[in-house]
Amino acid sequence: MPPKHLALAILLLAFTAHSGDSTITYANKTYKTAKIGSQTWLAENLNYETKGSKCYDNNPDNCAKYGRLYNWETAKNVCPSGWHLPSNAEWDKLFRFIDGDIGTESPYDSKTAGKYLKAASGWNYDGNGTDNYGFSALPGGYGIYGGRFDEVNYGYWWSSSLYNDYHAYYYFIYYYEEKVFSGVGGKKSLFFGVRCVKD
Repeated sequence: MPPKHLALAILLLAFTAHSGDSTITYANKTYKTAKIGSQTWLAENLNYETKGSKCYDNNPDNCAKYGRLYNWETAKNVCPSGWHLPSNAEWDKLFRFIDGDIGTESPYDSKTAGKYLKAASGWNYDGNGTDNYGFSALPGGYGIYGGRFDEVNYGYWWSSSLYNDYHAYYYFIYYYEEKVFSGVGGKKSLFFGVRCVKD
């Protein structure tokens, strides 16, 4: 092969090898992304410091590990430009893709997605997953208005979908379960994790 064509082949091979390794930079932090089915997700919890957000136990080390926790009003508007807080329909689409496009209910409780979305390390009590899709879910717990925190062995994420005037939907994964569960009445004042999905 002529040298020019060989160089082009090497360049194309290098591009192909790294074309799935995508990142975005937001507020001086670089986040991995994961393409799952037709959707592109942040592959880690958002860690953007703003009013209406907290670190678990008010410890900055927990923000570095798990990302920040946000109340619902803040969560709605905290994603970078071109990204947004996912609705129930978008969470459902993710879980159905992993389950094989089964089920019609919404919000959708997946029997298997927890196992495949959980990070392969970082969960207590041997609760790690297989991280088949690079989503790398970790157990960031949640915050309660008034300064208390709870359940760092579980992961909680907001949906943009409202339940009523005072509550919104959310999704959660337990360390000892392979499932993903929907929550139907998270008070907007609670602090949950945020995963952004691309517009």
